[in-house]
Amino acid sequence: MTPDRRGFLGSALAAGFALTPLAALLSACGRASMPEGMVEVKWDRDTCVRCNMALSDRRFAAQAKGGPKDAHFKFDDIGCAMFWLKEQAWGDDPATRLWVADVASRGESVQWLDAKTAWYLGGKTSPMGYNYGATATPQAGALEFADMRAHILAKGR
Repeated sequence: MTPDRRGFLGSALAAGFALTPLAALLSACGRASMPEGMVEVKWDRDTCVRCNMALSDRRFAAQAKGGPKDAHFKFDDIGCAMFWLKEQAWGDDPATRLWVADVASRGESVQWLDAKTAWYLGGKTSPMGYNYGATATPQAGALEFADMRAHILAKGR
């Protein structure tokens, strides 16, 4: 190898190591608003484990983590999550984590909420027609998690 090539490779390698912290910081930017324990949602590519519809409407998505392998499961509508979790032997396990997008989320920015402490507003138009949107704070007519779940399960589908 010629001296010029060694110098070039050495400086390129040094520059690569210098950029590594920057790359790590930039890759974390997309996860900044995600609660600990969640995995990234690949919008318009990931599909709902119950209905197989692509997750595209950022206002109604949900994600669960649990089961024997502590795996992640994604949903396009909180209603899909409620029915799917009801069918799982571990669905009501207190260790099962569940997150839902704030219905006020816009564009690329999604505010994730703990689904069990969120409030739910009816009358929304959600992907699968369960029509509940989550908010962080109580509002007039909003339901707590248990009441929203009971309404959805009673509706059926």
